[in-house]
Amino acid sequence: MRWPVTKRKWIVPITLIGCGLAVCGWQLEEHLSFERAAKDGLIKRGRDITSTFGVVLRSQRRFGMFVVKERIEPSLQALVQPEELESLAILAVTGEPLASAGKPLNLGPDALRAGGVYWGEHTLTIMNLMDLGSGGTESGSRPSTAIVTSDDERRSLRPPSTRRPADPKAVTAPKPAAATSTPRPPLGRPSWMTQEQYDSVIHQNGAHSLVISLSTDEMRREVRSDLLLRSLVSILALGGAIISTLAWRNSGRNDELQIGLIKAGEMNTHLKAMNFAAAGLAHETRNPLNLIRGLAQMITMQAEQSPALKEHASQIIEEADRVTVQLNEFINYSKPREAHPAPVEVKRLVADVARTLLPDIEEKQITLLQPEGPCLIEADDRLLRQALFNVLLNASQAVAPGGQIRVHVAQVSPQEAVLEISDDGPGVPPAERENIFKPYVTMRLKGVGLGLAIVRQIAAAHRWEIVCGANEPRGALFRFSRLRIATPYA
Repeated sequence: MRWPVTKRKWIVPITLIGCGLAVCGWQLEEHLSFERAAKDGLIKRGRDITSTFGVVLRSQRRFGMFVVKERIEPSLQALVQPEELESLAILAVTGEPLASAGKPLNLGPDALRAGGVYWGEHTLTIMNLMDLGSGGTESGSRPSTAIVTSDDERRSLRPPSTRRPADPKAVTAPKPAAATSTPRPPLGRPSWMTQEQYDSVIHQNGAHSLVISLSTDEMRREVRSDLLLRSLVSILALGGAIISTLAWRNSGRNDELQIGLIKAGEMNTHLKAMNFAAAGLAHETRNPLNLIRGLAQMITMQAEQSPALKEHASQIIEEADRVTVQLNEFINYSKPREAHPAPVEVKRLVADVARTLLPDIEEKQITLLQPEGPCLIEADDRLLRQALFNVLLNASQAVAPGGQIRVHVAQVSPQEAVLEISDDGPGVPPAERENIFKPYVTMRLKGVGLGLAIVRQIAAAHRWEIVCGANEPRGALFRFSRLRIATPYA
């Protein structure tokens, strides 16, 4: 089953655009994967930092569990790097910072107690939870939670009897006898603290989590760079698909245009042959018409005694003259118009045409206003003379006795001029102002309808424009535009 032509025409464009969109989707998926990998890598980097620091923190415990704040904070501050690690803190179970360095954290206590990963506009905050431990309930166990306190706070937790004397030379109290000593609590909780005191200290000062805030600027720059690169690839792919589609369609249209041009050339050749044959037929038809007209004239001269026969012969002469005029106009219209421009003085040419039409002008007492100043244009003298003759002849036939015809030429730019021929006749209706330039369209009863068609041919041969408009207050106006100003000969 063959697909319709209209469907087959869309297969290639849809395929090309689909491939372009597929590349765009692939690049989008790759970018999202790159972004996820970049975020996961930053999270892994943060967890590695917190895990490593947790080991360092536990290695600095004194007496199995105490970490002196004054000793750990300089270590925290040394780790802070504004371009990567912006802030670092040790939090208690309540969410309060026990020791910190760098910028203050921008999370609330609830979020700090909950733990997890938080993405900000420019930062990534990671909380690595630490086990609070049982306080050493099993024999030989070691507490897994460090207690972060200042040195003064740690001393205040010890009872006075167990504190070291201020003077190192002071005599220490004798140790009690072994028989009277109390049993030592399991390793982890100091012997001088009760279980309640120990649990309270663990709750308030126990290192619950390690929190770091990493800068995401570098990661986001890499993500933006990847997005820019993949967007460029997508644009190139989609643009290539669109250009390929347009090129394919233009190729198809070019093929159609070439076929159309070949057909038009064949039709033009056929029309030229038909035109040449018609012109030859018209030319050959004039000979028998001349013979018929001559015989009719002889009948007219010999039919003095028969008025009816003389009238019929006169009608034959009149019709023969009318057909001869039409044949002459057709032969003139069928001739190819090839302009050979040369400098032509419009004022002189209008005066020559006016002398040719002088009998018609004087018969109707028409006032002909000719151009006042000289104007030299590039034109074919013979063709421009014929165009002026046709337009002025139509104007002289259209105006009433005593009417007026005006020929005006003006330079509208250093390179162009316009030529206007106006009259005060009945004018041309707006609906017919374009049709009158078509062959065999006339507004006179005995008109042939080829005069203005020839005028348009002459204008096209010169690459001029001719339009018919309304003359104010009445009449018609024919305007030749885009006339090229000629440079006078030296």
